[in-house]
Amino acid sequence: MFRRIALPAICALLAFQPVAAASREVTTRTWTENGVTWTETTVVEVEEPGSERLVGLPRADVRGVASFGPFEVLDAARAALVAETDSHSPADFQTMLRAFPGIRVLEMPDCPGTVDDFANLRLGRMIRARGIATHVPEHGSVRSGAVELFLAGASRSAAADASFVVHSWIDEDGREPDDFAAGDPVNRAYLDYYREMGLAAEQAAAFYALTNSVPNEQVLMLGTGDLARYAALN
Repeated sequence: MFRRIALPAICALLAFQPVAAASREVTTRTWTENGVTWTETTVVEVEEPGSERLVGLPRADVRGVASFGPFEVLDAARAALVAETDSHSPADFQTMLRAFPGIRVLEMPDCPGTVDDFANLRLGRMIRARGIATHVPEHGSVRSGAVELFLAGASRSAAADASFVVHSWIDEDGREPDDFAAGDPVNRAYLDYYREMGLAAEQAAAFYALTNSVPNEQVLMLGTGDLARYAALN
């Protein structure tokens, strides 16, 4: 599994420590308000022995009308990504859109990254396929694997003071991109993804090289203008 999670703009990284793996307990509640039926899904992590978790990454303080994994539904047309994504996130996204099919914008106020890059890229393709725009509001921070999700927007916009934090991925054996040949499928997967998200071949290669210039245990902060050199913003 590939993991990429970064901290906010102070550019410090959290440490891994062995703790319990998590399964999920999902509960729902349904109510009717002004003739509209709402369904809220609550996901609770239940710890089981056996793997690693990241420590100290709180969920962003955003509360919507319903929660679906790392997503908060803000209203009928907007959702927000407020926590790290994982292997369950594509399914969470699908469930959210079944309940709220009118969502057209994904806001990204405070996004730490992902613990499963493969699932994260799958989620990005789903965002793009649904024609959903991505937006980083004022003081927003999009970090690590969450940057791929920002790039997935059918249109992309960010406040002038938004920050984007990048670094290389690392796999469960401690290997990073430079441990593989440039043409290895694991590296090609990211270049192919960036091309699918609308980046020209030269921009995709340059952006991937930029992220890989920073080891996983370090971070590089980019501003909105920096990112716009690689991906068009509205």
